[in-house]
Amino acid sequence: MAPMLLLYLHGFNSSPKSVKAQQMADYLGLYHPEITIEIPNLSPYPQQAWLQIEAIVACYPDYQLGVLGSSLGGYYATKVNQVFNCPAVIVNPAVKPYELLVDYLGENTNPYTDNVFTLTEQHIDELRALDCPTLVHPETIWALLQTDDEVLDYNQATAKYNAAKLTVEQGGDHAFIGFERYLSDILTFLAFK
Repeated sequence: MAPMLLLYLHGFNSSPKSVKAQQMADYLGLYHPEITIEIPNLSPYPQQAWLQIEAIVACYPDYQLGVLGSSLGGYYATKVNQVFNCPAVIVNPAVKPYELLVDYLGENTNPYTDNVFTLTEQHIDELRALDCPTLVHPETIWALLQTDDEVLDYNQATAKYNAAKLTVEQGGDHAFIGFERYLSDILTFLAFK
């Protein structure tokens, strides 16, 4: 059996220290130490973030790959799914971040890392270029959504991922309350166990 790599992609203005990333890392450490996890500190600039993702995947050529992404990380995870033909679990994913992030044009500070960065129209264009309007193998994607997401409209995700596996919970929030309930099932979906 091939060694396994779980790639966790955090959201916009988040970091590898996000609660969901740490919950998954802790779970793997306790119950599945045979699974390697990579949680990159993604650049706020989309093209740079994509190059980081490609570089990590290139470092594990013989590994079975699965990707888990939250918010903007879910958008990137969809791209990983389409380009590298691997299963993806996406949590309250951004569907059209190139529309949402217009509100963040200019200088920003990541509250977790204190990194100061400036978003420009070029970065919005880079995000748009990473879009996957058509999902080739939607059955290899599982979208976990909560209806009271205060940042993203979950209806956009149900429309885009309607042919994928969908779990829609009433209530919750953008962080996805109770994410830890799904850790084992996520690994099963990613074909890691």
